[in-house]
Amino acid sequence: MDNNKSPKKERLIHHADGPSLEEINGTVKVPKGKGFARTLLAYSGPGALVAVGYMDPGNWSTSITGGQNFQYLLMSVILMSSLIAMLLQYMAAKLGIVKQMDLAQMIRSRTSKTLGIVLWIMTELAIMATDIAEVLGAAIALYLLFDIPLIIAVFITVLDVLLLLLLTKVGFRKIEAIVVCLILVILLVFIYQVVLSDPNWGAALAGLVPTTKTFATSPEIGGITPLTGALGIIGATVMPHNLYLHSAISQTRQVDHNDEEEVAQTVRFTAWDSNIQLTVAFLVNALLLVMGVAVFKNGAVKDPSFFGLYAALSDPSTLSNGILIQVAKSGALSTLFAVALLASGQNSTITGTLTGQVIMEGFIHMRMPLWMRRLVTRLIAIVPVVICVLMTNGQTDIQQHEALNTLMNNSQVFLAFALPFSMLPLLMFTDSKLEMGDRFKNTLIIKILGWISVISLTGLNLYGLPDQIKALLGSAFNSATVDIVTYGAMIFVVLLLIWMTVDLRRSNAKFKDGKFIE
Repeated sequence: MDNNKSPKKERLIHHADGPSLEEINGTVKVPKGKGFARTLLAYSGPGALVAVGYMDPGNWSTSITGGQNFQYLLMSVILMSSLIAMLLQYMAAKLGIVKQMDLAQMIRSRTSKTLGIVLWIMTELAIMATDIAEVLGAAIALYLLFDIPLIIAVFITVLDVLLLLLLTKVGFRKIEAIVVCLILVILLVFIYQVVLSDPNWGAALAGLVPTTKTFATSPEIGGITPLTGALGIIGATVMPHNLYLHSAISQTRQVDHNDEEEVAQTVRFTAWDSNIQLTVAFLVNALLLVMGVAVFKNGAVKDPSFFGLYAALSDPSTLSNGILIQVAKSGALSTLFAVALLASGQNSTITGTLTGQVIMEGFIHMRMPLWMRRLVTRLIAIVPVVICVLMTNGQTDIQQHEALNTLMNNSQVFLAFALPFSMLPLLMFTDSKLEMGDRFKNTLIIKILGWISVISLTGLNLYGLPDQIKALLGSAFNSATVDIVTYGAMIFVVLLLIWMTVDLRRSNAKFKDGKFIE
């Protein structure tokens, strides 16, 4: 044997079949026997990474436009979406902690290989769709803040891979702290702008109660009805990748899984962390809607894109009162908006990359360095953005802004496809006594609320899917072709849901003495 032979170099891309996000799994120590506040602090962090997905750039225009068009009517939709998010994220975190597997690993282990690959492709498309919103948000923020040409700003967003490289060296606890700081930047910016606007808080609070008008199909303002506005807010709020992410990063705390009480404590404090951070996300989205009502004059925002909102915040004629007008003249309102947009994009960079790794490892057992994963997905995501920028290069600024805004909105169709395929298995796993045991399976009330949420969101997604597909394909194909694609897609989604449900039901037969038999 040649002892001088150099060790085999590890490949960048290799097989992965270990714990979820193995590099950070179980790396964060938590105190034992300490008070509530100190223990909660130790468990705090994963919820912030999850909350980022509920306040990313994709949420902004839907909430502000909802306020501009319908005043405080859709405030109740933001509240309901946030409550559903809290419920789903609680179940995702519990699944990860109790089973020591993330949602992608669970689905892959309980379904056929073919179905697993189909679901992986669908989920990857959803992640790329969210990445398009991040690219646009960050690129537009750079353009607005530093007057960098848009095409160059798009390519600069690729450099956030360097940020990710740095973060992988500092430890997961510091990543959580950075994300929390960026969330606070976003929250404080919008609190400042809303406080200056002096909104009608009584009307805002009354808007938290849903009425028959909330989901009405009339009136139509700016091409949007209350129903389509509500669907837009729901679609931009509840996203599938957050469920995969939470089921993975909930495992970052050190837990003795032989001690049921310690597992129960982890579930409890992780739920506290998640609900607190998602409350902050609710406040951000509510403040965005209040901005649409109170910061701007009614109907003043003709362009709901990031460009249009930035311009409106620097235009005294669009603002609602003298204090806002004076601050706007200094450029502070528009600059703070762009800073918040940049912070939101960077936050989404961190969480999006972690989620991509979870999905790739869980579904197809492939692992690559986080920086490589980010580089590949970002390069793919900038392709449609670059094409859109180049195609509108000779057009007016307004036309280019509208095209980019349309691209961001249309890309969200993949989220509508993917969401049911994460919610349904999550609910089935956490409802199961075989999977979770007597203590950790969903209680009756959680089970009922869970099924109401899953059925409602799936129904709303299917209801809104035709309009989303028509918006995506309408300008390129004739109406007959678009109809065929639309209803074909809906049939595909329904059949795939049935296939997945049957597979998951069959997996119960593979249990023996509480253990899963491959």
